[in-house]
Amino acid sequence: MNGFAGHVWVLFLVAAVCSLIMVYLLAVRRTAGSSLTGAVVLTLAVAAIPAVRGEPPHYVAGVALTAGGVVAVVWATGRSRRHRSARRSALADYEAGTAAVPLFAALAERDRLAAELHDVAAHRLTGIVVAAGAALRLADRERTGDALRHADEAGREAVRELERLTELDTTAAGFTEVDALAAAHAVDYRRTVDKAPARSTEAAYRVVREALTNAARYAEGATVCVRIEPTDDRDEPVRAGGDHLFVVTVTDDGGTSVEPGLGTGRGLAGLAATVTATGGTFRAGPVGQGRREGWRVRASLPAATVLPRRRRPRWRGTAALDYALVALAIALSLGASLLSADVPAPFGGLLPALVTVVLSGLHAVPLAWRSRSPGRALAAVLSALLLWWACDRAGWTQPPVSDIFLVYGWVELTLVHSVGLSLPWRRGLFAPLTVAAVGGLALASGSGITGSRTAAWAVLAGVLALPALAVWSWGRRTARRHERLWTADARRRVLLDGDADAAVSAQRLLFATGLRDTALRHARAVVAAAEEGDLRAVREEARAGLTALRDLLSGLRTGDDADDAPPPTVSGITALAARYGAVVRYAGARRPLPAAVEVFAYRTASALMAVGVTLTVRTLSDGVEVSGPAPTVPDAERRLRALADAAGGTLSTTGRGAVRVWLPEAFAWRSE
Repeated sequence: MNGFAGHVWVLFLVAAVCSLIMVYLLAVRRTAGSSLTGAVVLTLAVAAIPAVRGEPPHYVAGVALTAGGVVAVVWATGRSRRHRSARRSALADYEAGTAAVPLFAALAERDRLAAELHDVAAHRLTGIVVAAGAALRLADRERTGDALRHADEAGREAVRELERLTELDTTAAGFTEVDALAAAHAVDYRRTVDKAPARSTEAAYRVVREALTNAARYAEGATVCVRIEPTDDRDEPVRAGGDHLFVVTVTDDGGTSVEPGLGTGRGLAGLAATVTATGGTFRAGPVGQGRREGWRVRASLPAATVLPRRRRPRWRGTAALDYALVALAIALSLGASLLSADVPAPFGGLLPALVTVVLSGLHAVPLAWRSRSPGRALAAVLSALLLWWACDRAGWTQPPVSDIFLVYGWVELTLVHSVGLSLPWRRGLFAPLTVAAVGGLALASGSGITGSRTAAWAVLAGVLALPALAVWSWGRRTARRHERLWTADARRRVLLDGDADAAVSAQRLLFATGLRDTALRHARAVVAAAEEGDLRAVREEARAGLTALRDLLSGLRTGDDADDAPPPTVSGITALAARYGAVVRYAGARRPLPAAVEVFAYRTASALMAVGVTLTVRTLSDGVEVSGPAPTVPDAERRLRALADAAGGTLSTTGRGAVRVWLPEAFAWRSE
């Protein structure tokens, strides 16, 4: 019979080990929700065994608490392994993709310069061609003189702007430049917005300039109205991701198309990309009916950005281990006591039992704050221990506080390590010393102490100070290692940024060389012809400049486009979107992010990317949020949720059919 019982216990032990291994593998391979479900099911199954056998309720509760604590630690260990594996994979991708960073930085600069060149040269040269063509058709001396003066002034402006572009002065245009632009075209203009981000004012300037250029090309003689006003559309702030908007509207009432073939075909598409990248929306289309059908360009742009406050996940991500430690502390303190044959006898009665339960919770729950606020968590735990000591002195608790600290002092030491990890040494040094003092007081109150308890307290506090200082020093060393990793990452970024800047400079030099030989040369020839009074030469040089511009833009769009995948960084998302014909808009203060977070942001954007979609990448104070339309590919959302989970983040859906993925910056260091 004894042999049979021994075999049963062996089988039970094997089954328990296999179950824990299964929980661990679930935590490593599955998301937090599904793996936690498996952990809860296992805990309930273990607790059901004594319940089926008819054991007392306190015994069943003790089994459930003890099993839950062990399972929680195994689950949290698996979650930590999942995060470490994900981080290593992200860093490997980052290392493999950094070689493409300089190339794609150069390509991005090329596209930016191409868009700027289109806006500058096309605007000035188109106006010259239109004015000169009209004067030549009418053969009117006064009109010819006006056209020559306009060609001289606009040509000089074109030369000045193109020279600025070759000198690579990228100062953003503001509302003052928009006012001057509207005044130069003598349009019906009104602006009631005073302040906006630099990117928004630059985009507004480009919208007005392109719209006025198109009106000159295709609507000669039309009345043009330009308005820059706060938005009155309540839906637009929602579409813009929570930003306050203002609206730029340029409308004409129809006119005559002159000098066909002046456009480059990139104007409106470039404007749409520019506006959407700032976080706004863009629309352009006909208005009116019949012979007076006109055209309207409307852009909504951020006037001020309000970053949403994100709450950290309570049990997902890096907080999983903290809550698992809470479960373990409760399991070891209450669970072991409840497994006794007679309860509440181990606690000394019903009232002491209730007090002990409350104090056990107060001593364990602060572990949940270990990562967010270790100093406050340690203060709460020590306060609970002092309260336990006071109740012990009053005879309200069993077991005594000295036994509690001997068995569960690892809670204080765990928080001491967290203090060393998170706080500066001058602020954190209090932790081991305070734990030694309070722990010495708890131990000195034990029944085995004889003689002076004050002397015993001093000796015990000195003895406890050694392991407490050792644990605190361990946390400090870990913090310094994280600091070295951060410094190495920052140094690597500096070198990588240097390579990217060199590639960008080379692209700018190539661009400036081509610009000087084409559009700038023709713009100078326009000024020379205007000074000589040769209007026909003015028109021909301006048209030649536009043709050269179109050829230069076409040359820039072909040739050295990269066939490789973009680098897995936040900036690389723009290049990825260009391949899909999608748009990426960035919000929040752009700042360097840990390499692992950059890679996960890129992977998330890749999972959301589709033809024509608009994605938003928002930099928050504690990480990055990537949002966009929910993917329509089967199982895509499930894979996206697994991706966010592996990065320690969360995925949420909105009522508008969109998804938001939050990726915490702390993940990069907590996964060490």
